Amino acid sequence: ANAVRDGFRAAAGVDERPLLPVREYAVSGDAGGNLEGFRTAVAAGAQVVVGPLTRDAVTALAFGEPVPVPTLALNVPDDTGRMPGNLYVLGLQVETEARQVARLAWETGRRTVATLSGGGPVQRRMQAAFAAEFRRAGGTVAADIPFVSDPARLRAATRGLNGIDAVFLALSHAEARSARPYLGTLPLYATSSVHGGDLGPLAGHDLSGIHFVDMPWLLEPEHPRVAAYPRPKTPVSAELDRLYALGIDAWRIARQLLEGTRDIRLNGVTGRLMLGADGLIERELVTARYADGRAQAM
Repeated sequence: ANAVRDGFRAAAGVDERPLLPVREYAVSGDAGGNLEGFRTAVAAGAQVVVGPLTRDAVTALAFGEPVPVPTLALNVPDDTGRMPGNLYVLGLQVETEARQVARLAWETGRRTVATLSGGGPVQRRMQAAFAAEFRRAGGTVAADIPFVSDPARLRAATRGLNGIDAVFLALSHAEARSARPYLGTLPLYATSSVHGGDLGPLAGHDLSGIHFVDMPWLLEPEHPRVAAYPRPKTPVSAELDRLYALGIDAWRIARQLLEGTRDIRLNGVTGRLMLGADGLIERELVTARYADGRAQAM
């Protein structure tokens, strides 16, 4: 939450045009506390609200609370019904990335793939979204191999991937570095979860050849639309850096909502953003590949 707030403040500081004052409301981590903060903000005259940040709170707001003013939620609600008209949703959900990677694999000629999946809930959601999208495109997901940390078991699990023309890695950065040596020359695809930022050439070489997607904020720092915004004052992890970037784009979208714009289209620092169905702001990320020891935008 602090990272998002810092990015929001940084973008506000760059914006030179007059704007209404920004007021912050501290809320507890539970959904009820978030809703109480929302009601307080609206009662105080807020014309645009940014938040909540947690999935439970966004779900409670979307399907159990009147939304009288344009509100930008920073997570995706559980799919339990149609969202109110004033609610817009911008999130960094892994499912969006996994679906984009599935389309990338299909468009680059892959037709039969295997997935290598970690056991955590995020990795399982990632794998499920990739598999569903790849099958929807017409491809075959021939196997889902569980990731194991033991080298001998991992070698055995990945041996003999006959008829496979690519592997999707539903893994963390550390897991991907462990698994990469056992996957030979097979084309490899992944989400931003394998990209830990600039961790030096050794990490880059360990991930050699992996295609993945990530936001412009991490992959294109010199691009004018990215360089226009200040970086965090102290170094942060890639995960927190992405949340800081989310804060920047949250400010920019809130500005559009305040100005009455409803057809939201934005070349953001978190990706190319476009308003889709039910208030969901769709996010297209940058494609990249690990080569020569570093991540290179394609």
